[in-house]
Amino acid sequence: MNLPPRFSLIDVYLSSTSLQKASELIISAAKPSLPSVYVNVFAVDSVLKCHKNKEIAEIANNSFLTLCDGMPLVKVGKRYADKNMTRCYGPDVMLEVIDKGRAHGLKHFFYGGENEELLEVLVNKLSEKYPGFIEAGRYWAPFRPLTEEEKQDVVDKIIASGADVIWVGIGTPKQDYFVAEFQKRLPHGVLVAVGAAFNFHSGRVKQAPAWMQKHSLEWLYRLWAEPRRLWKRYIIGNPHFILLLLKQWLFRIPKKLGSAPEK
Repeated sequence: MNLPPRFSLIDVYLSSTSLQKASELIISAAKPSLPSVYVNVFAVDSVLKCHKNKEIAEIANNSFLTLCDGMPLVKVGKRYADKNMTRCYGPDVMLEVIDKGRAHGLKHFFYGGENEELLEVLVNKLSEKYPGFIEAGRYWAPFRPLTEEEKQDVVDKIIASGADVIWVGIGTPKQDYFVAEFQKRLPHGVLVAVGAAFNFHSGRVKQAPAWMQKHSLEWLYRLWAEPRRLWKRYIIGNPHFILLLLKQWLFRIPKKLGSAPEK
């Protein structure tokens, strides 16, 4: 499979692609004859977590795709990798794959969500919006590490469901660890870490207006909506990201900005 080139941004190599191409690649990788793979969807906060934790960076750099969810990442990619790349916003990736996947009979499994009721609402809304959508199964994730028995139960349920795409919405970096670990346990399927997509598409949390997303102001909307949970991410994280970006641009630390991974 012809994967898009990657470009360096601080400690990670991100995929320079478009929403349309990313969805096509995920659908192609979901063929029953192919082995399992995983996809990360990164915003600025995820890149910062990779800077603090090299294990997360390694997960991102070994993924099938590490997509650019945040507009600052897209702007770097447009400058240094592919001027035609677009934002691969996690909720949009999910809808695009579900929409286009109907023609291929893709079956979807949902792991995560705040509770079972949220997953019920999510699946019902997707079924209404996309006739022909196939739900393979769902699993509400407890707010604690899974026991080994529970992990095996998740694996057994996904395999028995015949799922082609496994959507994981448990927040970063938990979901990034999850998709990397369970990809090794599953013989087939594409595991995609999509963050808050479950909350948005179920109606649990409102999305920022399109104009704010377009002009890189979604962070401001989300900060206003959830200040207690997100203030550190944006008030501290965003300036930290800018400083690290400037450091990489000026001094090529840890590597040249936009450079490709060594083969």
